[in-house]
Amino acid sequence: MISSAPTTATTKTATTVPAAGTQPNSNKLMRVLMFTLTISMMTGIMFNIALPKISEQFSLSLSQVSWLSSAYILIYAIGAVTYGKLADRYTLKSIVTFGLLLFATGSLIGLASQTFAMALIGRCLQAAGAAVIPAIAMIIPLRYFAPERRGAALGMTAVGLAFGNALGPVVAALIISTVHWRWLFAVPLLVLAVLPLYRRYLREEQPGSGGSFDWLGGILLAAAIALLLMSVSKGLWLALGALLALAFFLVRINKAAEPFIAPKLFRNAKYTLGLTISFLVNGTCCSLYVLSPLLFANVHKLPSIWIGFMMIPAAAAAAIFGRKGGKLADAKGNSFVAYLAAGLLVGCFLLLSTFTGSSPLLIAGFLILGNVGQSFLVIAVSNSVSRTLQADQVGVGMGMLAMINFIAQGIAIGVYSKAVDLGSVSSWNPLYRYSFGFVFSNISLVLAGLSFVIWVVFYIVFGRAREGDKTRQAAGASSTPRSVSA
Repeated sequence: MISSAPTTATTKTATTVPAAGTQPNSNKLMRVLMFTLTISMMTGIMFNIALPKISEQFSLSLSQVSWLSSAYILIYAIGAVTYGKLADRYTLKSIVTFGLLLFATGSLIGLASQTFAMALIGRCLQAAGAAVIPAIAMIIPLRYFAPERRGAALGMTAVGLAFGNALGPVVAALIISTVHWRWLFAVPLLVLAVLPLYRRYLREEQPGSGGSFDWLGGILLAAAIALLLMSVSKGLWLALGALLALAFFLVRINKAAEPFIAPKLFRNAKYTLGLTISFLVNGTCCSLYVLSPLLFANVHKLPSIWIGFMMIPAAAAAAIFGRKGGKLADAKGNSFVAYLAAGLLVGCFLLLSTFTGSSPLLIAGFLILGNVGQSFLVIAVSNSVSRTLQADQVGVGMGMLAMINFIAQGIAIGVYSKAVDLGSVSSWNPLYRYSFGFVFSNISLVLAGLSFVIWVVFYIVFGRAREGDKTRQAAGASSTPRSVSA
């Protein structure tokens, strides 16, 4: 049985809200969140396109200027779980206000920067503020929507991410080609326009219980994550440091009176397995936007502008169908959506593996299947994991989920890059009939197998049929906290 939060747990949680039917502003809040997610996703990927320009201007190597992206990912991942922890102690209105103002402050510093060091400081402050966005994207659907409507809410978050993924490269290319790359820092300032809406639509809440904040535990976890991500590109010896920091972190949370993450969270078997599934999902699916540009550039020799156009249909399809996937999860259960998504992903990767050297237009069509499958699977996994958490664990639990997603992406990007650099002299797919692009075909074949493994693990952990999802929804509904104030 999946653990559900009893109503008495409301005394421990920082936020207690009624079901969605009694909250007229919940849908408006999700639209604001969808816009914020779009800006956040754009901010995360736009600088990847500008790195060559920045390298040229400051006479630095690409590996040096890549810290504008690497540092952002590191802080973003660590910040997501930190804000999740804070959300169990402080009101969402407070942490959203702080995060978005810090996001804007970093953007202003970057916009005014004249040195690489100042641009990097601005980028780091951006990430420290923007990390609140993935945290609230996980928490708001849980606190503002009844279990039977959370799928649709999570679908809206998938739409925001897809829009950001589609618009980011295009907007970045336009800015870099018409004005200076520093103007990329201006785009995130748009979040200031929605800050008053957050303060209007987020309900007044009672803050959580007092007590000390386990900064030492947070620092140890941050060190473990940073060393782990850096070990992918800087050397496996850093992984030993990550394991050491993780060991100290585990000791700390078992000794501290109020640990950064309560050990009982990891004793929840379904939650831990859900994190594992999410790690596999994000590590597998990030290949769609990491490897695809390399495939178009290295195999099909397309210029950058055409690569961007080839990526747009898939991102647009994910935006269009993302909300439909959420509604399907509500109507037919998370299991149904997960199986449908796994089928789309397996089909996408098998087609990519077989037709890597075919027309770029055909590849763009295959990517539509993969991107829609990814959005569906993220919705199903997030929704399923959310139902394993007790009320007083929602903030840090969903923050951990967001952090795991970023860690998976960071590791996978390094692995894919190394695999492409190593190349391959033969194809593992017996149906492959081209004399080039072997490495991309082989990677896609492996990812098709991983997608099948994800389906099997999800089947084992979260049940086989819609009835199981309905049981979890009923359990979640019985534990939905009541409102404490309007």
